[in-house]
Amino acid sequence: MANTKYRSLSRNVLTDEGALEELLALGTRQLPVISRGKDWVNGQSLKEIARLVGIDLGIIRHLPPAELVRRIDVVVDGASRFFAQIPRTTWTTSFPVDRVPMHSLPGTCSNVVDAFLEHEEGIALQATAYNRVPAPGTTGQQILAYGGDVRQRFAAWWQSALETRTDWNNSASVYYGDVSRHEFLERTTWHAGQHARQLMWILEDKLLILPDRPIDPATWTGLPMPDKVWDS
Repeated sequence: MANTKYRSLSRNVLTDEGALEELLALGTRQLPVISRGKDWVNGQSLKEIARLVGIDLGIIRHLPPAELVRRIDVVVDGASRFFAQIPRTTWTTSFPVDRVPMHSLPGTCSNVVDAFLEHEEGIALQATAYNRVPAPGTTGQQILAYGGDVRQRFAAWWQSALETRTDWNNSASVYYGDVSRHEFLERTTWHAGQHARQLMWILEDKLLILPDRPIDPATWTGLPMPDKVWDS
């Protein structure tokens, strides 16, 4: 295994000459991708990456659905709260440079949860579901209203899931691999949570503003959260 070469084709496609051709030669347009020779997996599926590199993950334990739902509510509420603190004059500033406009982060956080709700309504998750950003001219009030609407619809969905006794072992229809609905809910939790972390980072490190009721770091315990707030 030590001599086996693995490639990550996430940022390389944007910066390295020939990387796009290499990606297309694998027969996919998905990103991020981890490849080994002609074999590849989506870089968002930890199980698939482990299989590709020959790592036995053993028994994977996930937080109970009720706890994941509780944390999602904390995250969406927090993202709206932090966004309300950001001065309008800084909205178009991007972090990291030229990548993520600041005003898109709260909408992206809510959209991650909205994409999960769409899945529960029968719409298979595609990668493009995570690429939706506020349209030009969208006001702060509209962005906050969207977050509030997602939060309410998510709470209603959870009540329905309890009443119908959802089977969390059922497969989820997602683009990045073979996962259960439980695993998809977990990914929704830490994915949305990562964007909330980014908003807190912007407030504290870049704007020198103390976040209003910052999210307790214990919220990330038991989740496969990235160590870094940004991937570069």
